[in-house]
Amino acid sequence: MNPIARNTVCLWFDQDAEAAARFYAATFPDSSVDAVTRAPGDYPNGKAGDVLTVQFTVLGIPCLGLNGGPAVRHSEAFSFQIATDTQDETDRYWNAIVGNGGKASACGWCKDRWGLSWQITPRVLMRAIADPDPAAAKRAFEAMMTMGRIDIAAIEAARRG
Repeated sequence: MNPIARNTVCLWFDQDAEAAARFYAATFPDSSVDAVTRAPGDYPNGKAGDVLTVQFTVLGIPCLGLNGGPAVRHSEAFSFQIATDTQDETDRYWNAIVGNGGKASACGWCKDRWGLSWQITPRVLMRAIADPDPAAAKRAFEAMMTMGRIDIAAIEAARRG
């Protein structure tokens, strides 16, 4: 059995924690499925032998997927923010999430097919909206506000004016 991290992000799934964990492990570096625990007995939303929890890691962050049933849904109140360095990396993660049954949103946000929110955020964008020149920061921010997937070249052009 794998050691349990001192602080772990627990994510509630209906019955798809293992599928989600395997997708995340295949999509992001420094990610893995670490342990699958099956229920030792029947419970309100499952039977003995069903996958109850999945310990997994996403970009080095320890997580626990709990198959707790349909009562609790993900919301934008929690999201993974993935900092990217290139347009190719930004596109790869965005397309993986949206292309696997997910949904695009605004300003670099998207949801995966399990309803979990992701922010695919180029570091260039974070630097641009924190630019010490308020006019440059505003131009970059306004450009971002028109985007779904972030376009690094457009952010850099807006920042330059």
